[in-house]
Amino acid sequence: MVTVSPQKSDASASWAYALQLPHDPLAPRIARVTLRAVLAGHGMPQFTDTAELLTSELVTNAYRHSTGPATLRLRALGDTRLRVSVWDADPHIPPPFDKGSGPLHPVHAEADGGRGLFLVCHYADAWGGYPLGDDLFGRGGKLLWCELGPRADEQAAAA
Repeated sequence: MVTVSPQKSDASASWAYALQLPHDPLAPRIARVTLRAVLAGHGMPQFTDTAELLTSELVTNAYRHSTGPATLRLRALGDTRLRVSVWDADPHIPPPFDKGSGPLHPVHAEADGGRGLFLVCHYADAWGGYPLGDDLFGRGGKLLWCELGPRADEQAAAA
């Protein structure tokens, strides 16, 4: 069984990879290692640190809040943007992803969790989530995604 597969790209993406992850506490680590290899291989090291944090949070959320496998998808949107998305079988869209790009509310200081997805929203240029209906294989669930682009200071230097 192939676990990492390059996918045929369309006009808006130069490459895409999918990684199937079992329900395993090592899944976030495996996702980070794969992400680093893909970004290095495609010459996009500028995204590594932030993308690694965001990928880890999305995959950890999938592991903690679902009981089955997850799928990580990495996709280049042209030469300057990266989209990270994670599918899992739980259809519930967690806050703050359930409200789109609305205002973020801080997590209570004594809370045991709930900070990971707020980090994604803070560090990503764009983010979102949506429930998925059942497909041919009986998989529903949800997809959470985020995008990274060039930083404002990098854009100014390039101009």
